[in-house]
Amino acid sequence: MSKNEFVCDCNIIHEDIVTNTKKQMADEDVFNKLAEFFKILGDTTRVKILFAIDKNEMCVCDIANVLNMSKSSISHQLGTLRRTGIVKCRKVRKRSFL
Repeated sequence: MSKNEFVCDCNIIHEDIVTNTKKQMADEDVFNKLAEFFKILGDTTRVKILFAIDKNEMCVCDIANVLNMSKSSISHQLGTLRRTGIVKCRKVRKRSFL
């Protein structure tokens, strides 16, 4: 492959393709939400938490044990996941399950 494999040498605009693609593009809000979602997933700990709770409903203590981290660290990351609406918790007395 050459260095400039994405350089287009033609000056022709393919109006039908451009118009069709523009019609299919999502709203700007959708792109902003997707970018935020992927930013959240950019943290390894949060991805590990999501992987763990996808397999089983767990409390913070369980997640901390699985990931060999402190409850405080897990709670901090879960706060971010909750604020963005990615996870929800279920309270049973003093315990929160995700």
